[in-house]
Amino acid sequence: MVVAPGMADVVRFAGGWLFDVVMAGWEALVLTADGVDARPLRILGARPLDLEADLATSVRVPGPNAIAADARLCESDERVRQVVLSAVDSGAAEVRIWGDHWPACLDDEVGIPRQHKLSVAAQAFKAQAMAAAGVDADHTTEVFRHPTRHLASV
Repeated sequence: MVVAPGMADVVRFAGGWLFDVVMAGWEALVLTADGVDARPLRILGARPLDLEADLATSVRVPGPNAIAADARLCESDERVRQVVLSAVDSGAAEVRIWGDHWPACLDDEVGIPRQHKLSVAAQAFKAQAMAAAGVDADHTTEVFRHPTRHLASV
């Protein structure tokens, strides 16, 4: 599951990783608040959902195997913060955070930066998704921070 304020952020900061996990057989759900054209997410193989509607009504059993979240949204939205903290506390899901800083809600955890090197296919599909979204970014790596409790599974 990927949680971000907007679709363009997902494509820019996590699009290659998203494509790679889809190609590994995972179902990728992307929750965003902007409700814009979902075509870039579909190019990556992800299923777009509305952040407000999904967080207000959805209970996933079992929960996601991985959560990637925008640090700003983790701090500003209590529901997103609870999803992330629950995953960190239970250890049931790999947690990845992107952004310029480490969220205050995870202050007890050290956010170790790790690069995800995109597969050649992910680079190509991310480039197409970025063109569709009208954004620009590096196509070869993406940087996430991981809570220290989850480094063994990363």
